[in-house]
Amino acid sequence: MSFAPDAFRHHPGLAGKIRDPGDSFFRNLDLAEIDRIWAEAGMTENPRYSDEAREAMRRQTLAPWSGRDLWVFAYGSLMWDPAVYFAEVRRARLPGYRRSFCLVDRSGGRGSAEAPGLMAALDHGPACDGLAFRLAAGSADRESEVIWRREMMAPCYMAVFAPVETAHGPVEALCFVADPEADMIDTEISRADQVRYLATGRGRLGTSREYLVNIIEGCRELRIDDPELDALLAEVDGWSEPDDALSAKAKRG
Repeated sequence: MSFAPDAFRHHPGLAGKIRDPGDSFFRNLDLAEIDRIWAEAGMTENPRYSDEAREAMRRQTLAPWSGRDLWVFAYGSLMWDPAVYFAEVRRARLPGYRRSFCLVDRSGGRGSAEAPGLMAALDHGPACDGLAFRLAAGSADRESEVIWRREMMAPCYMAVFAPVETAHGPVEALCFVADPEADMIDTEISRADQVRYLATGRGRLGTSREYLVNIIEGCRELRIDDPELDALLAEVDGWSEPDDALSAKAKRG
């Protein structure tokens, strides 16, 4: 299977910069492996939705779009590694939201309970630049299941439809936005904690700093401008552990 022949017709420069779904880790995501990572991280309660609950949410949310093309907005790794076969891609802007580092990882992926990590989510703000993928009506059910398994495995996001601007006209797109009621989301996180979590968080998937760098490099490769990301990385690289924390470690040592 491959992308539709004219999937990149609006932006031929994106061809070759978006990973083939057949090569994506997320195409057939093993949730049992995620469970093992969480258990190794010491999580006594598994927060993941059951397969039945997750699928019920997907079907209810997407019911109005049954038998129709489905647009999905991407703002992070979904941009260059969507893991789905799409019929069309457009550069897009989502008004009313911004790319925000407010997803706190204590589950062993890129952080732990002792040293939380941080990842990106969509939070309220002026606007967010990204990509919009159109899933063709005939394959939207299968492809949306792939995305839903990845984005909605546990309470973290809310799946909403919102108007997205593109140079080829507006579209109504599925967006996964931060759920402020979810334990993993902290929309009030301070800048100091953002920097510290990104500087120190690490887990089975790598460090939180690596995640930030991946976002920056992915945006740069796709020619998506977000100067806030570079400013955040500069602060992360300039971060140093406070003297009192170093003293406490020395005493323990």
